[in-house]
Amino acid sequence: MSIGGFITLGILAVVLIYVIAIYNNLVTLKHAVAKAWSNIDVLLKQRHDELPKLVEVCKQYMKFEQETLEKVMLARSSVSSARERGDVGALGQAETQLRLGLGNLFAVAEAYPDLKANENFQHLQHRISGLENAIADRREFYNESVNVNNVRIEQFPDVIIARLFNFGPKPLLEFSEEEKKDVDIKALFG
Repeated sequence: MSIGGFITLGILAVVLIYVIAIYNNLVTLKHAVAKAWSNIDVLLKQRHDELPKLVEVCKQYMKFEQETLEKVMLARSSVSSARERGDVGALGQAETQLRLGLGNLFAVAEAYPDLKANENFQHLQHRISGLENAIADRREFYNESVNVNNVRIEQFPDVIIARLFNFGPKPLLEFSEEEKKDVDIKALFG
């Protein structure tokens, strides 16, 4: 084999190693997104299990607030359905409704001193609030993982390998603007 053949073979080996490195990095990013999603999923399941307990405790005290309790349970069902389908867009919308419902529930609970003093209510309120904070943290990590993945599959030369092996963009987990608004306490008691 001539020197030109060795050079060609060397160049091909370097290109192949580079392609393999890009592919492996894209696989790592894809799995980082999946891991970040599964971390959110675990917390959503935990909260899903806690909400009926909270509603049951509230039902004992909040006889006239059935609509608030029903909204929380309906939103819980929507979150569960979107989570099981892996529909990030629908999950973001359902999460918004659930968070608004929980905010309303906790605000309305202020009018029931016996409920606020109930140990089970306090425990569940703290547990759910803690889960909400953990979900927010995990959501931030998930969105960062998605962003890194989505940027990487658009950069050259990674875009070539990404298209060749069907690495696609992942959706961000976003909540609507409604969630960012303050709860109108007066409207809840009016």
